[in-house]
Amino acid sequence: MEFLSMDWLGTPVWFWLVFLAIVIALTAFDLGFLHKENKEMGVAESLKLSVFYIGIAMAFGAWIWLQKGSQAGVEYYTGYFIEKALSIDNIFVISLIFTAFAIPPKYQYRALLWGILAVIILRGLMIAGGVALVSGQAWILYLFAAFLIFTGIKMLFTDDKPMDVKGNPFVRWLSNHIPVTADLHGEKFLVKVPNEKTGKMVNAATPLLLALIVINLADLVFAVDSVPAILAITTDSFIVYTSNIMAILGLRALYFALAAMVHRFHYLKYALALVLVFIGSKIFIADFVMGGGKFPPVISLAVTFGLIAGGVIWSLMKTKGEPLHPIGEDDADGLVEPKG
Repeated sequence: MEFLSMDWLGTPVWFWLVFLAIVIALTAFDLGFLHKENKEMGVAESLKLSVFYIGIAMAFGAWIWLQKGSQAGVEYYTGYFIEKALSIDNIFVISLIFTAFAIPPKYQYRALLWGILAVIILRGLMIAGGVALVSGQAWILYLFAAFLIFTGIKMLFTDDKPMDVKGNPFVRWLSNHIPVTADLHGEKFLVKVPNEKTGKMVNAATPLLLALIVINLADLVFAVDSVPAILAITTDSFIVYTSNIMAILGLRALYFALAAMVHRFHYLKYALALVLVFIGSKIFIADFVMGGGKFPPVISLAVTFGLIAGGVIWSLMKTKGEPLHPIGEDDADGLVEPKG
């Protein structure tokens, strides 16, 4: 019992164990019960599952509010909304990656699951490093804030350019240095194939594994924005990590609903840009205008939610009537000439 009450990264161990139990239970339920077989998820099913995940995240936030106080609860919800909004950009990139590797919709869900499990670990490492930096050198928070302001302004004035998956140097290097099968082998990531020169059986990656690797690399790029954004709100490791992961856990369910209509969220980019500028600016406002006082968390939440909601509503209004683009409706070319 003493172990459960011990602090780990500023929060009792039993808090972390509760969160870990929720993550494990959701993953087991999702993969083991809802999706025992590979199948394409429809938009209706995707929306229902997304509502379920959002409900779990909201309930978890309410629990944090009761256990750690209103400020922690507001900070959790702020971080969650920011990460959830940023994940819409992730969905667009993930859709491009699956298309480039010609991954059928029925295999995408399981690949997303394994990708998200890897993200849980990678985000944990990045967040732990970020918190350690900010705790040891408080001035680094000003660098994060300046970076967020710069990133937000850049988003406001930079045109969107489609991600060139085929031309990615790392993908080409990876494909040239390991055997890659020409075709998918169901849901397998690795298979045994004969070596072209020796005839011996060797392990070879399938296009599904390459897609999984690229998705995780893309998430690391997105984390460069999202992790400083939540650290600018709070340096409580528990709040930072759980708000990020709760938003990401529902990403695979939300993907199949939003991938078909992500083109309708064009104006959300500008709302997110304003959110990043606001989050970065409030660090300087709190320290140099308010004399080091804490910027009101409720105002942060209200402004963040208002901007994101406004961006979504305005985008849907401006693109009303545009048709959906169902996942997998277009044929995709192979990414590289695979080595058998």
